[in-house]
Amino acid sequence: MPESVGSREANELAALEAVQRRVLWLAVRIVDAANRERGDIGGIKVGGHQASSASMVTIMTALWFAHLGRDDRVAVKPHASPVFHAIEYLLGELDASYLTRLRDLGGLQAYPSRTKDPDRVDFSTGSVGLGAVAPLFAAATRRYVDAHFGERPATRFVALLGDAELDEGNVWEAIVDPVTAGLGNVLWVVDLNRQSLDRVIPGVKARRLERMFEESGWHVTEAKYGTRLQEAFARPHGDSLRDHIDEMSNEAYQSLFALRGSALRDRFLEGARPEVSTLLAHYDDDELAPLLHNLGGHDFAELMRCFREADMVRDRPSVVFAYTVKGWGLPIAGDPLNHSTLLNEQQVADLRLAVGLDDATEWDRFDPSSPEGALCARAAARLARHSDPHVVHAPVAIPAAVGGTPPARVSTQEAFGRLLTSLARDEAVAPLVVTTSPDVSVSTNLGGWINRMGVFAPDDRPDWLGTERLLRWRESPAGQHLELGISEMNLFMLLGQLGLSGDLSGQPLLPIGTVYDPFVCRGLDALIYAVYSGARFVVVGTPSGVTLSPEGGAHQSSITASIGIELPGLVLSEPAYAQALDWLLCDALARIADPSAPSEAAYLRLTTRPVEQAPFVAARERLGDDELRDGVLRGAYRLVDAGDAVAAASRVQLCAAGAVMPEVVAAAAALEDEGVAADVVDVTSPGRLYGEWQSARRTAVREARRRDEVHADRVLRRGVPVVTVHDAASHALAWLPAAAAAPGVSLGVDAFGQSGAIADLYAANDLSTDAIVSAALLALES
Repeated sequence: MPESVGSREANELAALEAVQRRVLWLAVRIVDAANRERGDIGGIKVGGHQASSASMVTIMTALWFAHLGRDDRVAVKPHASPVFHAIEYLLGELDASYLTRLRDLGGLQAYPSRTKDPDRVDFSTGSVGLGAVAPLFAAATRRYVDAHFGERPATRFVALLGDAELDEGNVWEAIVDPVTAGLGNVLWVVDLNRQSLDRVIPGVKARRLERMFEESGWHVTEAKYGTRLQEAFARPHGDSLRDHIDEMSNEAYQSLFALRGSALRDRFLEGARPEVSTLLAHYDDDELAPLLHNLGGHDFAELMRCFREADMVRDRPSVVFAYTVKGWGLPIAGDPLNHSTLLNEQQVADLRLAVGLDDATEWDRFDPSSPEGALCARAAARLARHSDPHVVHAPVAIPAAVGGTPPARVSTQEAFGRLLTSLARDEAVAPLVVTTSPDVSVSTNLGGWINRMGVFAPDDRPDWLGTERLLRWRESPAGQHLELGISEMNLFMLLGQLGLSGDLSGQPLLPIGTVYDPFVCRGLDALIYAVYSGARFVVVGTPSGVTLSPEGGAHQSSITASIGIELPGLVLSEPAYAQALDWLLCDALARIADPSAPSEAAYLRLTTRPVEQAPFVAARERLGDDELRDGVLRGAYRLVDAGDAVAAASRVQLCAAGAVMPEVVAAAAALEDEGVAADVVDVTSPGRLYGEWQSARRTAVREARRRDEVHADRVLRRGVPVVTVHDAASHALAWLPAAAAAPGVSLGVDAFGQSGAIADLYAANDLSTDAIVSAALLALES
């Protein structure tokens, strides 16, 4: 006799229930094994989040085993990492050996990581709020890719986030940005467990949050009550029951999860109208907990209804508010302090018994012949990611230089704008370049590029101001510039997803973002997130330092160079001359375009100060293009070489980066007049130069041998005093004397600036020619 539709659905639901129990068990046991069985790790606990994982179990089981497809991409709530790995294990995507290696070196990461976890993680999460918005910007990237390179397979970009993540300002910055508007393939599921780290939140005010999403153009739905409660609401006096629950404080409702039977009835009915008691009289004590604890976030039918509803909305993003219990299914459910609580050995044993496992079978997958095993197999087949014929990874040939003769006196910011406009004429490279900026495109010299390539919009939009302006703001699907609102967080979130477009959308791009250099720090969390995720992009910070002197201290950056040197996955370059910038920009794009190259992002720190190009022209004539370009790309070259004839006692090395080079060159000439030979080393890429030097030192330490020769050894004279000069914090280049095994003095910007002329500010910060000469004489006396 054929299976009826109702019977088939009941069997599917029963299998889902069994799978979610196994997922809950594995998530709990993964954390338990890491904390109780790994041994002493230095007097600290390993940690993990059994309660926060438990609140996500039903949501994630419903998604992975009944809803998602192979092309969908998901950001998992950081604290639900054990649930994710349990699901990947049941799907056959994770080896069993990793289950006991949570937070272990080379094992499962504390939070999902694209670059460090062994299973397939779409989006790194961990820094609260960033993983939540990553799928939003990935969807914006997909919209751009589809418009320029043809539509890819339909993809849902899903974010699973905790309700506390909605406290993060970057979430709302992303939601209201025009770049993310109208993305109908975005789904957020908010785990509304009404708890923060240490307490029950007194009034989450979910309706207010829902209104904020609605007013931002999102489709909003909620999974508040499960099927049992909805059926109870349909009975006589059901409205009173609903009102009583709705009116309860979060603290009062959370207290119900520790109670059963008559104690639960008595607590729940405190302050209730008589008709609520009349309705509940139809339920015996054993039925009360399954009824009153029946929230929508733990009800498969209600969740699937919400997911299907979201799928029907194609013109805007959707958010589902799923009401859950922190610690669901565990003895710590609803406890205000359960965030970091770990089940004890007896509680783990009781849970193992409750899910039908024993010591010998506790890590087992389901029997393939069982209904649960068959469900896992179907889900694995549905989610399997095969090679996609739309994916294009053919490397594009990036020229070594854009070419052209720069003006005799030009700033690197202006040179960047000229280079990008010229690059727009390269028919092989230009289609892959996409630029973005947080409402500073003109002031960061993107105007020529925008005039030529246009601004991206999902549909053609009229240019009401016409084409007679210096900047033509033509918006269409063919445009190649994405203009953001004034949010540096959004800039780096978008750059990160543009820089992962090959993996997530099947089309590598060459993303370039521009930002006021002082405000790199505003988006630093998102920048760290992007490079941690392995994104490839170029960010141009301009103007940098105090050289935009009239702007005052609020618009003068000092620590950004240090960030560029110290942040893993980011390579800082700070050229002083236009041709060096040309080589560095093309090299950065070539590394992005090469799929075999290590994933890294490039940071070009530029300035508005025009600089005479003659010293570079002279160095080019002396060294030749090949040697000079090699030095520029490796991080440094001798701009001025005083030769080998002078004794070391009267020799000094002036090492500098960026806009201060005119003062440094002038100081070298002044020192020569004093009988001191001064080499000038132009540090074009402090990040590349330091990275190679430090890597060689660490290798030598690990292998207990002499350090290999590096480029710094060839460009610096060993034992010769060093003066470093930088329109940035002095410590950014202060390592160079150690690289030369010599005494040194480091000059830089170590105080908040103020408005004034460049000469005045340089004098105030000891960046003037006289100060550099004095520092050189001091270094010689050391």
